[in-house]
Amino acid sequence: MSRMTLVERVRDELLHELTTGKLKPGDKLPNEDTLADRFDVSRATVRDAVRVLVEGGYVSRVHGSGTYVTRVPRPEHALDASLSYTKMIAAAGAEPGVTVLDAGFRTAHGDVADRLGVESGSLDVLRVERVRTADGRPVVYSVDQIPHALVPDVDLEHLEPSLHTLLASQGHTVRQATARLVPVVASARLAGILGVRRGAPLQHIDQTDFDAGGRSVMVSAEWHVPEVFELRINRRA
Repeated sequence: MSRMTLVERVRDELLHELTTGKLKPGDKLPNEDTLADRFDVSRATVRDAVRVLVEGGYVSRVHGSGTYVTRVPRPEHALDASLSYTKMIAAAGAEPGVTVLDAGFRTAHGDVADRLGVESGSLDVLRVERVRTADGRPVVYSVDQIPHALVPDVDLEHLEPSLHTLLASQGHTVRQATARLVPVVASARLAGILGVRRGAPLQHIDQTDFDAGGRSVMVSAEWHVPEVFELRINRRA
């Protein structure tokens, strides 16, 4: 393994401890000898890895005292795969929660009907409006719509936490999706739902999920509070 790769490995391990809460602001990092023994690398490798964290503003050196955590990086989540928000929030060291604001059957019109491949007004959908929370704080507001015919026996009083699981249980496992990420600002309504100020920046995702046969099975709109989680797009050549 090259020395640069070793530096990256040590850096990433330390960043993981910051992200998961094992290291918190104010904590002192172990000294170079201890970290070198722990990662089975040289002190120079440790020094370079910690220097990257210093440059990123995550830790700072105090002369004659040591190196201390100054801030924790926000967890990043790639958009090249569907996200489990429960797992995402738990991985950040927070208690996940979900509140169903509304669930019922509606008629699909306009853009939703187009994305589901039907004529406007010709299809009933299950519409679920929810807020995901981390330690009780709202972090994601979502509106999901599924053709009623795909989930005919759905129990509105006891919805599956994962609508992907609900679809899979009915033989419509999601195999792929298309998503559009757009920066927006919070309207008065979104500000009230997500507990942010009106005009605050939000990350908005419009997504359409497809089953193995290429049929569109769910249309979703989501609004994320960006200072809680970063969404990262991976591009392939």
